[in-house]
Amino acid sequence: MKIAILGASQGTGAEAVRVALARGHDVTAFSRTPSKLALEHPKLTKLAGDIHQRGDVDRAVRGHDAVIVTASSTSLSGFKKKPNYFSEGTALAIDAMKAAGVRRLVVLSAIGTGDSRKLMGFLAEKLLVSFILRLPYEDHERQEKLVRDSGLDWVIARPGRLTDGPARGRYVKKTGLERVPKAIARADVADFLVAAAEVDTWVRQAVNLGG
Repeated sequence: MKIAILGASQGTGAEAVRVALARGHDVTAFSRTPSKLALEHPKLTKLAGDIHQRGDVDRAVRGHDAVIVTASSTSLSGFKKKPNYFSEGTALAIDAMKAAGVRRLVVLSAIGTGDSRKLMGFLAEKLLVSFILRLPYEDHERQEKLVRDSGLDWVIARPGRLTDGPARGRYVKKTGLERVPKAIARADVADFLVAAAEVDTWVRQAVNLGG
């Protein structure tokens, strides 16, 4: 497959690049500064661009079989400047995919968004979702609605707290309102994102992840 990963220079996006390449895919790693991705591979194309610029996103999406969106602001202050960070970029990705005839969209969201808010403990829901991380969560809500209404073959990934440890290779995936472990390694989330691009198992479902 040819997979475009939007937001690929660090974090979960960079891990998804590594997983996709290890599985033999051709990968376009799109970000503002793709040089931060300390990885070289004959099947890897690094593409610089802004996920909030239509022309850049069109260029990144065209010619691919699937798009994985992991782009995020690197700080909470970034959401104060651009509270629609997730939804604005995802909307452009959806438009670009429809124009280019790309069907599979995989989007990184978070547990606590939408109906999964019911899975958060009282303290986490009040302190994180409703207060400290209110702006990102509100935009994840807008982002998920755009994805659900897109008409594409979408998958929404909702991991718990992300850690930087190594992949465990065994993690929990739930499509219903069932609790999963509270934390999960970015590497395991990346494994799911790539798998969701490859197979039809989770199409048009939001999947809660924990490991």
